[in-house]
Amino acid sequence: MSRIINVVLSGGVGSRLWPLSRKAKPKQYLPIFQDQSLFGLTVERNQKVCNHVILVGSFQNIDLAKEDLSKVSHDIIVEAAPRNTAAAIAFAAFASAADDVLIVTPSDHLIEGEEQYLQAMKRGIEFAKEGFLVTFGINPTRPETGYGYIEADGTDVLSFREKPNFETARDFLKRGDFFWNSGIFCFTAGTYLQELERFDPKIYASAKLAYESANDGLLDVELSMKIPSKSVDYAIMERSDSIKVVPSFFQWSDMGSFESLYDYLTSKGHPKDEHGNVAIGSDRHTVFLGVKDCVVVNTPDAVLILDKAHAQDVKHVYEALEKEGSLLV
Repeated sequence: MSRIINVVLSGGVGSRLWPLSRKAKPKQYLPIFQDQSLFGLTVERNQKVCNHVILVGSFQNIDLAKEDLSKVSHDIIVEAAPRNTAAAIAFAAFASAADDVLIVTPSDHLIEGEEQYLQAMKRGIEFAKEGFLVTFGINPTRPETGYGYIEADGTDVLSFREKPNFETARDFLKRGDFFWNSGIFCFTAGTYLQELERFDPKIYASAKLAYESANDGLLDVELSMKIPSKSVDYAIMERSDSIKVVPSFFQWSDMGSFESLYDYLTSKGHPKDEHGNVAIGSDRHTVFLGVKDCVVVNTPDAVLILDKAHAQDVKHVYEALEKEGSLLV
């Protein structure tokens, strides 16, 4: 009998949430969402429709997941080197039966509206069993420039669009036939591997070799580095003619920036001053003078001060520190 498997991807470091998020403890494991982590919430949420979990994650932080996984039926695939989502999903598909349905979810998204979420997943499962590759489009609420978009006609995908500028995002919102690309997918393992071999046989073959050569779930570094690094969007979703989109109306955020975290925390009662300024990570009394919509992030070894409008630029700070070989990443 086929299973419905939640494939949880946990290889990212959350560079736009530095200095809270680090390689040793990325954002999905931070217990700052009403004392829960995004990873724990992901596993818990998908247990409503799934009967097994496959975690594909980085060797640097895989131990952080084990407490939440101890409560569910699971397998762990440990990436020796990050090779992006096309390969990560392939590893999980190779570990599954061809007719197993995979619900692929990032581990760092915040989702609210359980009933709407479960309705969307059940519709996606129906499409997956019919042989489609399914993506979930989120009904946009603002002209967001930090997300990719899906142009759709009902459940048919017309195009995928990269992160737009503000004017283009505003036009997408007005048109009403564009959705945010959630990065959540659903398909059978067999369908995914068939389409991967069709559109990117090099990823298919090299990922298969790396998976088959794994030692107790740990992938080999040398074989992993031979796998082309491509997202599932580029490798398959933008090329296949077997795509369906499920328009979805649950509340969703990829928690990819301090702007997203700011919105979440303030909605839950986190204090902000009359000019919209917020301090995160410390109970010390913080005073803002002459500024508005600013965020101060305190950690034991670093302080970040930013205008909320520049939240997407934090990744450049992280990238510069990483290039320098700094221990702060």
